Amino acid sequence: MAKIKLNLIAAACENMGIGVNGTLPWRLKNEMAYFTKMTSVVQDNSRQNAVIMGRVTWDCIPPKYKPLPDRINIILTRNVDDVKKGVPNGVEVVNNLDEAIKLIESRSDIESAWVIGGSHIYKAAIEHPNCEKIYLTEIQKKYECDTFFPDFDRKQFQLINEDGVVSDKHTENGIEYYTRVYKKCY
Repeated sequence: MAKIKLNLIAAACENMGIGVNGTLPWRLKNEMAYFTKMTSVVQDNSRQNAVIMGRVTWDCIPPKYKPLPDRINIILTRNVDDVKKGVPNGVEVVNNLDEAIKLIESRSDIESAWVIGGSHIYKAAIEHPNCEKIYLTEIQKKYECDTFFPDFDRKQFQLINEDGVVSDKHTENGIEYYTRVYKKCY
């Protein structure tokens, strides 16, 4: 079985904030559609992508969107048994990132893996040897946040152009942002 590559995807404002009080501090419908497209679209229609998230990120998803459709949802938590009791069938609950990777690699129906938050899960993924790319929407405005995307070494991750990702400036609701892809240099 091939080693699964981890893709991270996040939107962060100028101070690298990604959330406040369990929600996003901005409303960007097109950026959210980009997130959905990137984490959902597969080359092989017999497979799906996996989204890996911490329990707090899972809890912050509005109930009508849980589990995230057309994706294998994987929750990381120290309280596996408790969390398993409260999630729908088909949602995987594991103890840590390595267990999530093992689970993904053991299944033939998963095409790619997307880490979708929060801060601690992003940090663990950036430091993991399987980390390949960071898809970071860089919002050109500062917001009050209580959750942040971790610092990453911009020498270790190189800005690249990728098919399907428009890196030009986007403007929505008066907010400017760029969608960037950073690839880990091995």
